[in-house]
Amino acid sequence: MSEIGLRERKKQRTRQAIAETAFRLFDERGFEHVTVAEVARAADVSEGTVFNYFPTKEDLFYAQMEDFEATLLEHVRDRPAGEPVSAAFARALLERSGRLAQEERAELIAKAGRTIDASPSLQAREREVVERTTRALAALLADETAARPTDAEPLAVAAALTGVQRALTIYVRANVLAGRRGPKLAAEVRAQARRAFARLDEGLADYAVKDT
Repeated sequence: MSEIGLRERKKQRTRQAIAETAFRLFDERGFEHVTVAEVARAADVSEGTVFNYFPTKEDLFYAQMEDFEATLLEHVRDRPAGEPVSAAFARALLERSGRLAQEERAELIAKAGRTIDASPSLQAREREVVERTTRALAALLADETAARPTDAEPLAVAAALTGVQRALTIYVRANVLAGRRGPKLAAEVRAQARRAFARLDEGLADYAVKDT
């Protein structure tokens, strides 16, 4: 392996170690009560090193979420010719859903959910991450469809897709925090995802028609 490859692997290990240390401290004491300096000490790195990898404390908490958001965009950008954007987006979410069957993963989600519920700043940052992803996806779709960056259609489509992702996140957290676990939950999440994406693909003309 080249020196550059070794250096990048070392950086990735350092970044992961810092993020895991921060998450453990946030779970133990609450996000608002942990400082970046304390994370640095616990991870055995300098405070400057932490900021090199994570510009803000919120970035420490949402490192994995932001990595996944980037993966979603890659799935859309690199999808095969002829595949609709909704299919590529759904495929990325469905592939990830299998991890919910793992007890360890469910426990991490439960810990994260409790921490987020107790922190308005984390709730705000999560909305920012979703908004940034939505706009990045809209820009990608506008470029692919030769639309103007200010056109409503690509932004509406992007918002619908990330809206499904957000809805599934809320569904998973609520169920995990209620004590649900295992393959059954994973299967239910996949079913929820398929129904939501099918609704998007079919359109809204016949949805929630008000009774007389």
